[in-house]
Amino acid sequence: MLQNEVVEALRTVYDPEIPVNIYDLGLVYEVEVAENGDVRVVMTLTSPHCPVAESLPADVEMVVRSVKGVGDVKVELTWDPPFTIDRIPEEIRQYLGLY
Repeated sequence: MLQNEVVEALRTVYDPEIPVNIYDLGLVYEVEVAENGDVRVVMTLTSPHCPVAESLPADVEMVVRSVKGVGDVKVELTWDPPFTIDRIPEEIRQYLGLY
């Protein structure tokens, strides 16, 4: 299923300051895959002042676009709701020592 392949591709993109991929970190809020293969990703960053605020969304677009069967890709950056540690799954928080 294309949705799963897109999610797996997102798991190859890492936040440069945290050794966890952006999907498992909770930075990806939504992944929509249309029947024609177009993909919409709604994501945030750990902070609006993140040093990769300019480049990370473009990296996400490039990685998703590389998935076979994907058509157009739109990455939307949002700050609502803001990212908090509560978005990180418990097992990842434990891995990072954030419990």
